[in-house]
Amino acid sequence: MLKIAYLPQYEHFLPPGHRFPMAKYSLLAQQLLHDGTCDESNFFEPTPPDDKHIMAIHDPVYYYDLLNLTLPHKEALAIGFPLSRTLIYRERAIAGGTITGADYALKYGAAMNIAGGTHHAYADRGEGFCMLNDQAIAAQYLLDKGLANQILIVDLDVHQGNGTAKIFEEEPRVFTFSMHAEKNYPFTKEKSDLDIGLPDGADDTLYLATLKRILPELLEKVQPDFVFYLSGVDILESDNLGRLSCTIEGCRQRDKFVLESLYDKNLPVQISMGGGYSKQLRYIVDAHANTFRTVQDVYF
Repeated sequence: MLKIAYLPQYEHFLPPGHRFPMAKYSLLAQQLLHDGTCDESNFFEPTPPDDKHIMAIHDPVYYYDLLNLTLPHKEALAIGFPLSRTLIYRERAIAGGTITGADYALKYGAAMNIAGGTHHAYADRGEGFCMLNDQAIAAQYLLDKGLANQILIVDLDVHQGNGTAKIFEEEPRVFTFSMHAEKNYPFTKEKSDLDIGLPDGADDTLYLATLKRILPELLEKVQPDFVFYLSGVDILESDNLGRLSCTIEGCRQRDKFVLESLYDKNLPVQISMGGGYSKQLRYIVDAHANTFRTVQDVYF
């Protein structure tokens, strides 16, 4: 059974002026229920994990500054959201959902977080609307529990996973792969284990050809026993922050190729949604919903 972490009313953790496009989370859940992709039994409400799992990745001083809302003003500004206790709870719960999802993936093959993909969060600071790096926290959890020995993070958000790359730069048990728009944010890149920077305007043909050339070789080289997949839909041509020119169908084919490649090798995968910033919410919801549909088709 596909299990999906979903914290109801995600966007209500933010002040009204910051809720778009966060409304996509509740709309996505409604769409999945409406079209029969999922039913209520597929969803679980995540809660924050034990602090020790967060601090296995994040600097305790930074983490406690978040909890106590004592983060220096300049560092808080870099995050991009006005901080509040409810917002920090949301971020912690997202990380908990990804950890629980990783456990479910080991049992069922795949699991999803209807939010997450907070890959700009560093060990000691946040930026780009990311405070706690959910997939990094969950990856370290699997390693510490002896539930995985070699992890591959496949980050296909349009922005480089800079925080994730830096966190694991000296951890050989986690291989970080980021395929992103080369000229997009972050403008100073970290060094992933493998970075593929695409030119502005890259379309379905270039995007899919590059991915199909890279991913099979990477799976053979890394030999992972667990995969985290960040399936951002900000690669769409309609995305306000994207710079690439992929279609919704191209995005669906991307997900299909990734998930079929993992399924064929019997690899468990946890999927976090990542970015999506098109002006029309229906494009974002459609593209994200296709990821859930594809997981159901491939794994279940």
